Amino acid sequence: MLHTACVVEVENERKYAMKKVFHLCHSSKEEVLFRSHDDYIWGFNCYALALYKTDSCSLADSHMSNHRHYVAQTDAPERMMRINRLAYTRHMNTKYNRKGPLGESEYFCVELDGLFHLLAAISYTLRNALHHGVSPTPFAYPYSSVNIIFQSQLGKSQDSDLLGKRYRHSHIGRNVLLPDSYEMDKSGLILRKNVTAVQQVELLYSTPKSFLYYMNRPSDDNWIEEQKSDNVQLQPITMELIEKGVSLTSPKQMLINEKGRNDYNRISDLKLCEEIDRIIVNQYKVPSVYCLSYSHKQELYHIIKELYKIGEAQARRCLAMDYM
Repeated sequence: MLHTACVVEVENERKYAMKKVFHLCHSSKEEVLFRSHDDYIWGFNCYALALYKTDSCSLADSHMSNHRHYVAQTDAPERMMRINRLAYTRHMNTKYNRKGPLGESEYFCVELDGLFHLLAAISYTLRNALHHGVSPTPFAYPYSSVNIIFQSQLGKSQDSDLLGKRYRHSHIGRNVLLPDSYEMDKSGLILRKNVTAVQQVELLYSTPKSFLYYMNRPSDDNWIEEQKSDNVQLQPITMELIEKGVSLTSPKQMLINEKGRNDYNRISDLKLCEEIDRIIVNQYKVPSVYCLSYSHKQELYHIIKELYKIGEAQARRCLAMDYM
């Protein structure tokens, strides 16, 4: 097994842990997981706190509207995912007057071992928005860890405008313990560098130029051939494997999206949910889409389909029409 040194700063100390690495994915078929920018912040913060509570660290993350990918180094993947999911579900249920579990009852988990298996899983996670046609490049998508890798070498700005510690609990919960060494930006997001083994990921890619190559590399059989050289008894990491159970985009469409050929002017799930929650739902005098009757949801379904020229699946998940 490949042991990757995980460096995480916890309470002013840098701890090195030799742990297994897993790719994990949790999805939601019936409704979106994130309805606002603030939800994405809470989603990552719940992941960051779950990492902290299980003495784990992240190698990559990507939060999409109806699923989330993680490459994490941990001795307790099941406990880490349970803590993460429960905390975020509590946020959604409280904010939107919602009840019950959020997303699928099961999650996808596969152990990673070997340099090229790791590179394939991390690269796919960081390119997830590109594959789903949400962003024309991995770097344009704000809800993943792609922009903290080789940050200074690629000329990207460092985090400087930070939130004071006295205000942090409004973004994680009042009774949640957060290490003093963790920092938040002004939006309330725990800085990804606090929980991500950035140096180790950079060592895997070797150079900024190599990293850029992987972020733009076409998906083909060469990825599988490379993984064979790892000489490990694990199945190769492929798009079909990692996206198992995610219904947002077909593998065929992902390959098209990978070339940056998509209509990026169409309304995203995030923008559509914001329009529903901020404008349309207010007309029915209810606090959230989860408080709408099914007949009112049907009315809105036809309105937004015509207004925004969207498909059935997008309209249904953003209206949570199949939520019971």
